[in-house]
Amino acid sequence: MDTQSVRLFVLAAEKLNISAAGKELGMAPAVASAHLAKLEHTLGADLLHRTTRKVALSQEGMDFLPYAKEMLAQENAGRAALGQGSAILTGTLRFTAPGTFAQLYIASLLPDFLERHPGINLELHLSDGQYDLIEGSFDLALRNSTLKDSSLMGRKLADDRRILCASPDYLARHGTPVHPDDLDEHQLIGFKTMTARPLIDLNGQQAGQFSPLKAHRHLLLDDGMSQKITTVAGAGISLNSLWCVYRELEEGTLVQVLPEYDVADKSALWLLYPKSNVLTAKVRVFIDYLLEKIGKSPPWR
Repeated sequence: MDTQSVRLFVLAAEKLNISAAGKELGMAPAVASAHLAKLEHTLGADLLHRTTRKVALSQEGMDFLPYAKEMLAQENAGRAALGQGSAILTGTLRFTAPGTFAQLYIASLLPDFLERHPGINLELHLSDGQYDLIEGSFDLALRNSTLKDSSLMGRKLADDRRILCASPDYLARHGTPVHPDDLDEHQLIGFKTMTARPLIDLNGQQAGQFSPLKAHRHLLLDDGMSQKITTVAGAGISLNSLWCVYRELEEGTLVQVLPEYDVADKSALWLLYPKSNVLTAKVRVFIDYLLEKIGKSPPWR
């Protein structure tokens, strides 16, 4: 199999533009199309759907793409072992992560990572809503949740302890809850998609729950940073990851509420990738980098 055609396919899949991919490899549009057609004939499958307006990956193309990337990575590694070519990793890495966590801990690390690996291009999709890894063709995702999806594999980045918080001003105006049942008298802040979280006492028994959707007074959001800002501003009591609010707790702009009760939540920060994907070198080095910079010694721990 012609690895140059494989390289062209990978670029075309990333750019969704055959002409642009061919141009990057020094090929005229007609030559690039011929190379891809020959590769598809060799594999016996249409890898790309082409129309006059756009190019899209076929299902067969999506299935073949991770193996194509691994073929190129192995070729580069083999050349490097023989002292040929360059050991520099190349390609585009598509990564999705919660926007709040990325703003606080990842964005400032990116210049250093890109300086270490100048051949890698990063394409980040940041949102506290979750993108589907497979449908979105992502190489890697950071999720703060329990690992349930059997189609995914991952590495644990760090624990994700959840606590209840409020501002001192809010507690001064509305009183401090001493039992989970007292939450019924308070305004609760949470995500629109949030399920009720049981609150466990020192004996390991459920003593109540935190459920903004069922509260008489609530404020519902879909962004973690906005939730923290509104909580600091005195809008109510919210459930937060410790990594999101530990600085505010140290400064005193937020106070932990019901500290004698644990939130029953088995979430952790996971770096996930589709099980069907071969773990390519560029994904591996990004995982290792995040584990080095964040996982080894989380600042909120």
